[in-house]
Amino acid sequence: MEKLKALLAEYGNIALATYLVIWVATLAGFAIAISLGFQIDSASGSVGLLGASWVATKLTQPLRIAGTLAATPLVAAVLRKLRRAPPTPAPPTPPQAPSTE
Repeated sequence: MEKLKALLAEYGNIALATYLVIWVATLAGFAIAISLGFQIDSASGSVGLLGASWVATKLTQPLRIAGTLAATPLVAAVLRKLRRAPPTPAPPTPPQAPSTE
């Protein structure tokens, strides 16, 4: 948990966004997997699906934190690379007067 706090201090919103993207992807993945494995016929079944997905996602929290610790520096590097402005083109050279040679 201390490593996660240090990561948040260094990368800030990038670390938080990386964690949330991993969390949403995990939750959605479990919801899809569970829904493909079970037939849900009622509204209570939908609540059961979300509850089961949340529990499964909660059980993967240590793995998600490890993934965040590993992925955040890479995500930050990619974002820095994308944010760099493209090089500005050199100004055109003025036309030269014809030589009288």
